[in-house]
Amino acid sequence: MLTVDLVRRGARRFADRTAVLSGDASLTFREVDETANRMANVLIGLGVARGDRVGLLVDNGLWSVPIDFACLKAGAARVPLNARLSADEQARMLAATGVRLLVHGAALADRAAELAERVDGLRLVSLGQTADVETLDLLDEMAEASPADPRLPAEPADPVLILYTSGTTGSLKAVVHTQASYAAICANILANLVSPGRDSVMLHAASLIHASGTFVLPYWIRGGAAAVLPGFDPGSYLDSLTRYRATEINLVPTMLGMLLSSGAAERADVSSLRTAVYGASPMPGPVLAQALDVWGPRLVQYYGQTEAPLAITVLDATDHTDPALAGTCGHPSVDAEVRIVGTDGGALPAGEIGELQVRAPFGMAGYHEAPGLTAETIDADGWIATRDLARLDDRGYLTLVDRTSDMIITGGYNVYPREVEEALMAHPAVSGAAVVAAPDPTWVEAVTAFVTLRPGASAGPDELREAVRGALAGYKVPKAVHVVDQLPLSPVGKILRRALREPLWADTPGRAS
Repeated sequence: MLTVDLVRRGARRFADRTAVLSGDASLTFREVDETANRMANVLIGLGVARGDRVGLLVDNGLWSVPIDFACLKAGAARVPLNARLSADEQARMLAATGVRLLVHGAALADRAAELAERVDGLRLVSLGQTADVETLDLLDEMAEASPADPRLPAEPADPVLILYTSGTTGSLKAVVHTQASYAAICANILANLVSPGRDSVMLHAASLIHASGTFVLPYWIRGGAAAVLPGFDPGSYLDSLTRYRATEINLVPTMLGMLLSSGAAERADVSSLRTAVYGASPMPGPVLAQALDVWGPRLVQYYGQTEAPLAITVLDATDHTDPALAGTCGHPSVDAEVRIVGTDGGALPAGEIGELQVRAPFGMAGYHEAPGLTAETIDADGWIATRDLARLDDRGYLTLVDRTSDMIITGGYNVYPREVEEALMAHPAVSGAAVVAAPDPTWVEAVTAFVTLRPGASAGPDELREAVRGALAGYKVPKAVHVVDQLPLSPVGKILRRALREPLWADTPGRAS
């Protein structure tokens, strides 16, 4: 199955129904499809060929879905950039994937211009007029372009998405999904998480470049609509749910916690809401209990990775009513095989802790131009190593025990300690650094740093935090920096992050040691 064929199928079947809502504007299936065709023909006219990479620096909005579909129809693999990342990070992503054309939102024109200065040969195309930056306006250009589908040849193995995720060492990895694997992601969501129909509306507040965006195509082929918000605002989110009569929402635990702590969740009209899907980071037990009390059995949890989205396992609405399943992340999806393996690679029995591996049609093709890393992650039989430690019970329910990496998930965003440590170590006063997660009532996990200083040097926490802010995205900046005399080391001289992390979580129930 080809992803681009699913786009065409939905457009034919539901032509005159509303497909996308954004603010007071909306687009029908026919309008989205025709807009995508016009955009694709402009891209092709600019020299985009099958297999090329097109960068996207686009916030959520009316054009988010058409530009994604346009890349599909132009035969290009889209390379979305998180707008919250630093220019250095974004420039590295574009250069590493060979992007030569960057489509950007008008509000992000200044950042796009900065990237054009950093990346040789990068051409800019804007979604709307820009005030001070000269770029080609795609919305103007598409008015003169053909509305006909370019109908370029496509194969199941053609890349359609190159999405960055941090590596276990803090280095950036570019996950490749294909025409076949992205279509399988759509099937996975329909088989395990939601079953939309013509009256269904998914409310999108999280960025469409990540998990939220994977729900667009399942709703598209069933005749449902995407209501796209520019971002998550706790004060207005539930008003938007009521306004659009959303039947499903997708949240990270931090978002749900904000809604509950503000009291908005209790006051909101959620009569249209059938399912509240959550994932991307651990859900604190008290938040989950309060959500179930306020909204009833509407919650569905998924566990997945960028390498195998969206749902490796699912804890469905009925599972949430079973106290025995508290703390688990669900049962394997119907289209996924999972196993727990020991250090020798052999499968372990129920109850034993080992590394979780998954084999599924929605698994990635590999990492972009990283054959060694791909071979380390995907074995000859197609099993993907998740690098998560877990155990399965006798019924097949999965419990995550720890990460083989030390990744921090703060507000649904992944942060790897080493990249923050390297930013701290770049400060001339710092001699050593260790970064761990601390419990946080809002962000679930807060980036927390411990540093040692060079003899005779001085630097305060605020100064060190600003040093990181200059190098990395804002959400990677430590919420707290502790200057200490020494860092705990193993016998071979490695920093013992666990020795720093465990005291921070000592009074937090449900946290694995």
